[in-house]
Amino acid sequence: MRTILIVDDEPSARYGMRRALEGSYRVVEAGSADAARAAVSADRPDLILLDLVMPDEDGVAFLRSLRAAGDETPVLIVSALDTARTAVEALHSGAADYIVKGFDIEELRRRAANLLKLAELGAENERLRRELVADGQFGRMLGASVAMRRVFEMAERVGPTDATVLILGESGTGKDLLAQEIHARSPRAGKPFVAVNCAALPENLIESELFGYERGAFTGAAQQRKGKFELASGGTLFLDEIGDMNPVTQAKVLRALESRKIDRLGGSHLIDVDVRVVSATHRDLAAEIAEGRFREDLYYRLRVVTLEIPPLRAHKEDLPLLTGVFLEQLGARHGRGARLSKEAAEFVRRYDWPGNVRELRNALERALVMSKGEEITATDLPEEIRHNTGSVASARDGAGNSFLTQADFREAKRKFEIAYLKRKLEEHRWNVSQTAAEIGLHRQSLQEKLRELGIQRPGKG
Repeated sequence: MRTILIVDDEPSARYGMRRALEGSYRVVEAGSADAARAAVSADRPDLILLDLVMPDEDGVAFLRSLRAAGDETPVLIVSALDTARTAVEALHSGAADYIVKGFDIEELRRRAANLLKLAELGAENERLRRELVADGQFGRMLGASVAMRRVFEMAERVGPTDATVLILGESGTGKDLLAQEIHARSPRAGKPFVAVNCAALPENLIESELFGYERGAFTGAAQQRKGKFELASGGTLFLDEIGDMNPVTQAKVLRALESRKIDRLGGSHLIDVDVRVVSATHRDLAAEIAEGRFREDLYYRLRVVTLEIPPLRAHKEDLPLLTGVFLEQLGARHGRGARLSKEAAEFVRRYDWPGNVRELRNALERALVMSKGEEITATDLPEEIRHNTGSVASARDGAGNSFLTQADFREAKRKFEIAYLKRKLEEHRWNVSQTAAEIGLHRQSLQEKLRELGIQRPGKG
């Protein structure tokens, strides 16, 4: 039988609510906030009916302390105070519903039953989510291997908290998806999820992008603009590729995290912001700190909880699951179905997937489009997969000569850069902006490097 705790300093009010509910529920009473705390600990109620005006400690203060302790028991406020301000304050403090004394008995029963049903559905949803994680699914992410399940389980635990999270992993492993899933499991889920790719923004723009600016702050600032911190207030701010942020902006981000205040460029006052920060990088931040490129104090502020997504080559046992789901999704998009032949599946298994899950999905889409029947053959796969040239050790330049055979270091480096950049550009269909974002360069820097190496898109020049 479900337990309901009635918290009210008036015995007559407790008696009336007990009589209305005790036929269907086990009812426990408390005449003060202290007595209520003891009852919560001893009886573990499924629902709390809470009066607002009580001696020593009012209902809102008790409710806030309950939520601060991590107790999510649904609370129905039952009060004689019939004002919008009081109701809003109670709801903002974590109450699930509000009813004014003088209510109809049937209305109280209906409200209580609805809240208990919602709590039951929430518990069932949580159970099903845990089962999905055990089966290798975490929202839109997939992976039944031990390594991936460990990541999912840690993310499942940290999601409902407000802890700052740092996600590590190579490009293409799904760091952005993991950040979104953490947000979806948090109390901030109904609020904004705002993502910023720190690698894709030029150094002179990232500060205004994060903190906003006032009209006239600089040439071209024709009107006030809110930054990502303000836009994410109440929700989650995802700082992708945080390792590419310049030192000046790092200092301002640290200050914002510590003070929960920001100031717009050209502004004269501080603005309160309430954000949970999730950050991600493919860089080795410890090495960046040693080289003086990343602030150690910011690093420790960001890594309250660290989640590291393994590269696809480290959990190849997930390939059958990933390829099956991806081909099903891609088949629905393109209006045709296909499966991998045994030979094609073997090529997929042997390949190291330096671009990780993103490269796998792109390769499967290309193979699906190129295939002629219901089976994807080896010849439908990209050339690098058939020839297994997906690792650094087997990278080749355009002429097919290994850069590792070069005696001169500078020439070997040049050939590697050519091979690496051509490959990354091909993965992104020669979209320079997307490629720059993935490999951690600014767009202008990548364009300069392409000119330096004489790399041009096929068919141009």
